[in-house]
Amino acid sequence: MSDPRGPATAPGGGGGPKAIVLAHGTVAEALVAAVDLITGRGDRFSPLSNQNLGAAEIDALLRERVDALGARVIFTDLPAGSCNFAACRLLKDTPGLMVVTGVNLPALLQFATRDTGSDADAVAAAVERGGSALRLLTGRPSAH
Repeated sequence: MSDPRGPATAPGGGGGPKAIVLAHGTVAEALVAAVDLITGRGDRFSPLSNQNLGAAEIDALLRERVDALGARVIFTDLPAGSCNFAACRLLKDTPGLMVVTGVNLPALLQFATRDTGSDADAVAAAVERGGSALRLLTGRPSAH
């Protein structure tokens, strides 16, 4: 079984932006695996888990990963969770860092497949796509 904290570096070395996906349990690993399955561009992301880690450990691991990759983008799963809190703490003293919370697969697919523009442009497009992907689908009204 792979390390749930994720690899220290993004595999492959393909072009385009590099970002960290930080989430609870194995969510980050699963999202990145799905991006890779659909696009072959999972190497644009480095998954990271908070599993079995305290706040200080998440902070240290995230800082280490940002520094190792030179990443300027962190996607997190929950706006009010330990992953996002760690990313926001890092945001305070890391110029140019961007944090996107509430990540979903459409957002990551958009980010992974954007080959032109800046990281900020890729993030803006990902946020737009991720938000617009949410839909409520309903069936016919019940006969009650």
